[in-house]
Amino acid sequence: MTVFLFLCYYVYMKIGNKEIENPIMLAPMAGVTDVGFRAVCSKFGADATVTEMLSARAMAHNPRKTEFMTITTDAEKVKIAQIFGHEPEYMQRAVKSPILEKFDGFDINMGCPAPKIVRNGEGAALLDNLSLAKDIICSVKNATDRPVSVKFRKGNRLKNYLEFARMCEDCGVDFITFHARTVAEGYAGHSDWEALAEVKAKVKIPVVGSGDVVDAKSLLEMRKTGVDGVMIGRGALGRPWIFAELNSNSSKKIEKIDKFGTIEEHISILRQHFEDSWLKLYIRKHLLWYAKDLPLASNLRLTLATCNDVDEALDILKEAFLKEV
Repeated sequence: MTVFLFLCYYVYMKIGNKEIENPIMLAPMAGVTDVGFRAVCSKFGADATVTEMLSARAMAHNPRKTEFMTITTDAEKVKIAQIFGHEPEYMQRAVKSPILEKFDGFDINMGCPAPKIVRNGEGAALLDNLSLAKDIICSVKNATDRPVSVKFRKGNRLKNYLEFARMCEDCGVDFITFHARTVAEGYAGHSDWEALAEVKAKVKIPVVGSGDVVDAKSLLEMRKTGVDGVMIGRGALGRPWIFAELNSNSSKKIEKIDKFGTIEEHISILRQHFEDSWLKLYIRKHLLWYAKDLPLASNLRLTLATCNDVDEALDILKEAFLKEV
């Protein structure tokens, strides 16, 4: 049950047996929400974290590769696995997989706008096929007693988000996450928060808003739509401490933020599971996001973008953070 006190924006949302006050979640982002990033976001106050997209078919045929994407830590308070696919039988098998036993719930991706995913009839392509989308959702719901959510967009060829939201509710999902942009819009412009308010008004299940929350002001504005929870995606890139900033006036407040220490922790967690031969390439994008607001010379940014030594890259960032202080 969700309780609203609009003047104070106190919202309680239940996921499984866990009730969360004013939930702020980390969004699933392909190639971004690794085990280290999810852990540091959780320590800064992310109430729930979602894995990057996990292919249901790949889980059946190449589970070892998928398993690396499902590593978790105790720091994550509510762990959700996001799965995608266009075949109900594979989606049902995915939630029964031993690989996902440790997760508190499942999210079905029906909003990814990536051309490769859409061409394959997955992600946001399912917005155009309500019958198949319904079959997938019902097959997943029937296969588990854990919470199931659906993340979707405003539309692909049609803007049928209200019909889609009601279909999700009819299938018995526990909550929906709505990113109010169409596939064609990608991540351009501003998401349509009026559409978000429409969805919230039309369904009785909890609604989580996604898109364009980057600071306390935008968080407050999104909460005015009546959403039960807020999901942070791009706003957390290079800023996992955004969750602490957004919780600065709540019981979840963190007094001191050690930004460089956070980067070290992120990398330390990854090093527990992955070799530096892989990490030195993977971590570059994260390091550039961490460095985006630092007074780094262009040649140092280039070094970060091409560095083949993780420790050398950390030394560059450490010096830059010392100058910032």
